[in-house]
Amino acid sequence: MIVAVALVACLAVQPSFARSTPLAAGAAGTAGAGPKVSVRGADLVDVGTGVQLWAKDVNTERPMGSITKVMTALLVLRAGDLDRKIKVTEAAVRYVSKRQASSAGLIAGDVLTARQLLAAMLIPSGCDAAYLLATAYGPGRPAFIAKMNAAAKAMGMTSTHFSSFDGMPYPTEHSTYSTPADLIRLGERAMRWQAFREIVDQKEYYLPATASHHGYLWHQTNGLIGSYRGALGIKTGETDAAGDCLLFEARRDGVTLIGVVLHANPSSIPTSAITAGWRVLNWGFAHA
Repeated sequence: MIVAVALVACLAVQPSFARSTPLAAGAAGTAGAGPKVSVRGADLVDVGTGVQLWAKDVNTERPMGSITKVMTALLVLRAGDLDRKIKVTEAAVRYVSKRQASSAGLIAGDVLTARQLLAAMLIPSGCDAAYLLATAYGPGRPAFIAKMNAAAKAMGMTSTHFSSFDGMPYPTEHSTYSTPADLIRLGERAMRWQAFREIVDQKEYYLPATASHHGYLWHQTNGLIGSYRGALGIKTGETDAAGDCLLFEARRDGVTLIGVVLHANPSSIPTSAITAGWRVLNWGFAHA
C-alpha cells in the first residue's frame, strides 16, 4: 500500500497534458469534418498546442488490446533499474502458449535486462515480456496491475481500468478498457521518456546471442515506423473485442501530432488501424 501511495504521489506531481478546445475544422465527429476512416473511436491532438484537431466518441470506453503495454512500460520506466536482470521462466512461455497471445519468442532460461524486455514487449508486442516485467516489478502480477490502476487515477485517466498487464482479455474481453482521450494522455506521458522513444521508433531490434541468452530479432508491429515520414511510435493493439487499434505519434515541419484509433473496421470504408493512422496523420498535418 505504501508503494502504491508513493507511485500515485510521483505521478500526480507531473504536469498534466493540456488540451484545448477543438479547431472549427476538426469539430469532433461531424460529417465531412475529419479524415475518411472507419473507426469506432479516435482522437488527434497537436502536442505543442494541446489543440484537439479531430475526434470520434472520444470519451467512450472501449477495450484497446496491447496498447495496455504502454502503461506497463511507463511503470517500469518510472521504477528504473533498467539494467536489472530478469530470467525468462517456463511460466511466461506457457502463458503466451495457453492464451495464444502475441509473443517475442522468449526462451525459458535466458536472462535479459529489463531494458531488453521493454523492447521485446513494445516492438513485437511480446506478452511473454510483459508477463516477466509485471512479475518482477509488482512484485507479482496482481500488485503490478494495482499499480497500473493507481497510476491511471493519478494521471487523470478517469475512464480507464486495467485487469491485465498486456491487454489480453481477463476475466472478460471488456475488463481492460480506456477511452481515446485517456489513451492520448497515456501516450503523451510515455513519449516524454527517452528510453521509451528510442524503443518504439525502431523498425526492428536485433539482440545478439550471449552467454546469458539466445539471439533475437524482433519486428515492429507498428507499420507506420519506417514507412510514414516523421512517424515516432508508439503501439498497436488487437483482440477480438478491441478490433484493430493504434496509438501513434509523428512530427513534421516542427509540428508533433499524437493520435489514437480504436476498432478500425471494414464496415463501410475498408481500413486497418495502420491505414487509419496514416490517413488521420495526413489530415492532421494538413489542418494543424
